[in-house]
Amino acid sequence: MRRSCLVLAAVGIAVSAGSAAAQPGDLALSPLAHAVACAPPPSLDGPPAQALRIIGSQDPSPRTLFSERDLLVIGGGTASGVQLGQQFFIRRTMTFGGNQVSRGAKTLGWLRGVAVNESTAVARVDEVCGGIIAGDYLVPFVPPEIPPGAENNDATGQPDFSTLGRIVVGNEDRSTVGGGEFALIDWGKTQGVAPGARFAIYRNVGINGLPLVSVGEGVVISMGSNLALTRVSWARDAVFSGDLVAFRR
Repeated sequence: MRRSCLVLAAVGIAVSAGSAAAQPGDLALSPLAHAVACAPPPSLDGPPAQALRIIGSQDPSPRTLFSERDLLVIGGGTASGVQLGQQFFIRRTMTFGGNQVSRGAKTLGWLRGVAVNESTAVARVDEVCGGIIAGDYLVPFVPPEIPPGAENNDATGQPDFSTLGRIVVGNEDRSTVGGGEFALIDWGKTQGVAPGARFAIYRNVGINGLPLVSVGEGVVISMGSNLALTRVSWARDAVFSGDLVAFRR
């Protein structure tokens, strides 16, 4: 009976969701901010303990893949701290190898709660970055902060080769990225990285003692403890996982 009441409530609230309290994500995101929101978070950690998860959809025809405007059922309600109108990122752990070692998470989109009771909630998908499935987990939505000039290429300053970082992985667990795309690097807050920091990207071709080859430029968007989300602001070739990063001073 409780689930039936929740379903009926969702129908009415989905129509009048604008009456809910304004949320941080209600402001329209710029194209760059939208792209950053869809990028992987700068952390290799798995989902939080007791993370909320998608358990299905409110659809007369059973489906396994969900998209924009779908109403999804969340396995947690007010007892788990879910509030009407609250927004969440939708994420999925990326893994590799036979032991399924975590490689962080990919962002599939974000959604907003439109109906909630003590144990369950219904949320509407507001934005989609990739295919959403049951089992994907939720974390609170935080609008991205974009460093000034992050959309531009700036090669001011000399690269510091005394300590080099590396490109870890691109969006969607890709091993190559291009200009204007995003990648994680293995420098973060622990290494003193700050938003807006600029770096040059190099490749060690390892042929006949040749020096490092310049591949591109990048800028830091946000940081975790030991990783940073960066934007490749310019590239003369595809940027590969393992390419070297030299911060400009």
